Amino acid sequence: MRFFKSLPLNLVLLATDISPSSATLVPRSIQRVHDAAVGHTRSLARDLRVAFGGILVSQPNPPSQHVVYCRPGRPGGSPAITNGGAGNTTTTGTPGTPSGSSRPNSGSTTRSSSTRPQPTGKPPASSPWKIVQTYEGESFFNGWDFFTGSDPTHGIVQYVDQNTARGSGILDINSEGNAIMRVETTETVPNTRQSIRITTQAQFNGGLVIMDSIHMPTGCGTWPAFWTNGADLPPFYPKQKLIIYLGPNWPAGGEIDIVEGVHDYTNNQATIHTNPGCTLPTTNTNSLAISGSVIGGTDCAAETTGNQGCGIRARSGNTFGAGFNNNGGGVYAMKWDSSGVAIYFFPRGSIPADITDSVPQPDTWGAAQARWPSTSCNAFQFFNNHHAIFDTTLCGDWAGAVWTSSGIPGQEQSCAQRTGFPTCEAFVRASGSSFSEAYWEVKSVKIYQFSG
Repeated sequence: MRFFKSLPLNLVLLATDISPSSATLVPRSIQRVHDAAVGHTRSLARDLRVAFGGILVSQPNPPSQHVVYCRPGRPGGSPAITNGGAGNTTTTGTPGTPSGSSRPNSGSTTRSSSTRPQPTGKPPASSPWKIVQTYEGESFFNGWDFFTGSDPTHGIVQYVDQNTARGSGILDINSEGNAIMRVETTETVPNTRQSIRITTQAQFNGGLVIMDSIHMPTGCGTWPAFWTNGADLPPFYPKQKLIIYLGPNWPAGGEIDIVEGVHDYTNNQATIHTNPGCTLPTTNTNSLAISGSVIGGTDCAAETTGNQGCGIRARSGNTFGAGFNNNGGGVYAMKWDSSGVAIYFFPRGSIPADITDSVPQPDTWGAAQARWPSTSCNAFQFFNNHHAIFDTTLCGDWAGAVWTSSGIPGQEQSCAQRTGFPTCEAFVRASGSSFSEAYWEVKSVKIYQFSG
């Protein structure tokens, strides 16, 4: 996600007993350190509104405020997925049923029993995309590693392990069988609030990642994201030692930010970050076949854009934050194949039946919310060895920097004005009850591979 050009990231991981035959399998111990290293890549979130004035970005091809994540990878490689340990590996999918929306008071999560919208269309009998990894129900958190390092984006959160999170009441599976990840709501804290950041042990090269969420964190001070990130692994793995250098080589491995925003924003921003050489071929939305708007230009390289990469903002106000939650959420899908990287969004009530029945047909989904074609950004050159990540930080380099800013959709008034606090940090430390909406409620995450 966020990376700081001036931040020293000379991280060296030394692991033993890794043979060439297990080259595609990243052990859990390496993954934990990888998570920490990945954290250092969360790019400095510069709101272009701060940089360029206060131009409301709600028109076609608007000027930008732009958050970015990043890392590109080794050329070539066929799509594959590996599992670094425990997980919910499956070969067939179980049809899901979308549920309605309700939000908890601080301390508990309840669900409404309102009529649930039905999937749209008739599902196909089969799909060339086959499920290889499923996270849902009571076993949702199996196969994820919990990051417990300090927040590399300088947010005032303390990421905690699974046992601590469950004991503190910020992690659970609710009565609907959905995964809940909250931030701490103790009214006053001296410094940081507990939060959760998790990374899949499974690793993939190419694929289709589908995330069905009922609710995402929102409100002044929050900065949630769902994203994938890669590791720049050497071309072969010594039998006894594997040394992974992360930091100076960032963003070699690629980063794909599927869902991201801050504060009260209602329009999602999707971004990629890469090594030099990856670009968008145009800003024309029709040519890109997208519903979103390109912000910040066409160069996706972290090095040449001040770590910003190239972002695309959704035009719809139900794609992030309160707008998303009030509609009962929806489904985000990220497709990574030889054609490039594309991100789709389907609001609750408009989710295609092929997704609900786990027989996805991306070619029938129409315009993507965001797309980066391989014609100018080879998807298997600039991205490899990815893991999916959820996190919620508070304040930090993006949310803290735009505390006094307004004009982005959903943020017509600045958080400084809305809360009466001069800084994000002061508000977060003194206002625990304000974070009752700062939680993820996720029905499922499914990872598919193309089988031809």
